[in-house]
Amino acid sequence: MVADDDKTPTSVLSGKRVAVVGAGVSGLAAAYNLKSKGVNVTLLEADKRAGGKIRTVRQNGFIWEEGANTMTESEDAVTDLLNDLKLRKKLQVPIAQNKRYIATDGLLMLLPSDPFALIGSRVLSAPAKIRILLEPILCMKFDFWESDDHADESVGDFFQRHFGREFVDNLIDPFLAGTCGGDPQSVSVSDFTHFTVPLLSLSFCFLFHLFRIFPLFLHRFVMLFRSCGIWIRDLSPISFGSIIRGAIRSKKKDEEERYLRTPKRRGSFSFKGGMQTLVETLCEQFTAMELKLQAKVLSLAYYDGKSSLPGTWSLSYKASNSKQNASFDAVVMTAPLSDVKEMNIRKSRKFFSLDFLPKVDYLPLSVIVTAFKKSNVRSPLEGFGVLIPSKEEQNGLKSLGTLFSSVMFPDRAPSDVHVYTTFVGGSRSRELAKASTGELKKIVCSDLELLLGAEGEPTMVSHFYWSKAFPLYGRDYDSVVKAIEKMEHDLPGFFYAGNHRDGLSVGKAIASGCKAADMVLSYLLESSPANKGARR
Repeated sequence: MVADDDKTPTSVLSGKRVAVVGAGVSGLAAAYNLKSKGVNVTLLEADKRAGGKIRTVRQNGFIWEEGANTMTESEDAVTDLLNDLKLRKKLQVPIAQNKRYIATDGLLMLLPSDPFALIGSRVLSAPAKIRILLEPILCMKFDFWESDDHADESVGDFFQRHFGREFVDNLIDPFLAGTCGGDPQSVSVSDFTHFTVPLLSLSFCFLFHLFRIFPLFLHRFVMLFRSCGIWIRDLSPISFGSIIRGAIRSKKKDEEERYLRTPKRRGSFSFKGGMQTLVETLCEQFTAMELKLQAKVLSLAYYDGKSSLPGTWSLSYKASNSKQNASFDAVVMTAPLSDVKEMNIRKSRKFFSLDFLPKVDYLPLSVIVTAFKKSNVRSPLEGFGVLIPSKEEQNGLKSLGTLFSSVMFPDRAPSDVHVYTTFVGGSRSRELAKASTGELKKIVCSDLELLLGAEGEPTMVSHFYWSKAFPLYGRDYDSVVKAIEKMEHDLPGFFYAGNHRDGLSVGKAIASGCKAADMVLSYLLESSPANKGARR
């Protein structure tokens, strides 16, 4: 009895085995948290490398990103991970990250950071600025969100109703293109909080600085990124349909709670050596037996336990050109849903159909990195980068936006060159994303010449194509989330994490993996024989 009473959760978990399918940041974070609690983990990654959408290239004196360029510390899970892995000393903050631009009529315009700058800014016209200030009056309506007319509203319709069409065309359109590759009409406002990938830091701060002009906007906009669902529910009853009124009412409450929050680094950051440093540090926490690369999962089978014993999972995967099998107490799945649907899953020796998983629309994206001699760039700018509204196509601009990579991180390129990371594709140009390197090079060089005066041939060109850069959170994406929940409910000990569920940013992906790990730990503790015996 004494031994039983002295049992700690760690001792109960020490003999448990958990499989984590997918070694992107969600899978790595989940596995790290599980291992830190004494669980035996096995990471199975189909690719020859870990990291998922984090992909850093170090070559010939250059360091560039083919995936996520930066991240933020908006999630508590990120704060914990940075502290646990002692990564803060390796953080690298972009230079001049508060200077961000938007293309307007073929020219680069610095986003205004104060009311005086807004007066002379060409980002929005005078009527558009007046329309924003009149939002509390024009949107004074008691039932704006509960109304069936707005229940499934697009991002474009929502912001146009509040701030006008010009606001959508000039700001929301490039913001969505930069964060999720989507467009205002295809994205649901209820899922607005999930966006962020390669251009997140550029796009988020792009709107962040705009809203600094209207202090009452800022709080509500940040709240939107925490939980759009909570934001809408808070907004509806107290703001009478106005975003600004909602900000006024909730500002005091936010100030009262602020002192309880853990201090976090503000703004975006990367790591010395690139974002891959985060992945490499996480990978170092696992042995070769725990982290298996080029290990493609073929099938999963769940077997019910006898009497009070929990069930077990059997996974079949292909590694080193041979089929291998292993048993586990639980599974954390982080693979894209399109890959999950291809897996053979059985429950109690019967085929488990995944027909209820809806088809997910994935957006393609090409990442083109170019280097130009500094002497060949007539108008180099200090700043983070530029976003390009879709209407700028009429001015010859075809890309989604460009990051000023060597300005942000001067140590990642030779001192005599400027390096730019440009994005092409998304819902705006699906076919163009699939174009050849030569064709994309012409497009990028043309855009950079128009915007920055970059002349001549680039000294370096790199092109990486993501066929499934990110899932599109469309108006029916709620059905995808419900399908994931059903999968978890019907399969004991099966948990899903990743950007299909909790958001596209690196921080959201890490938080998703940590959340799944916590759910696994609760499941293992609750299903342990000792715990079941105690209940009796």
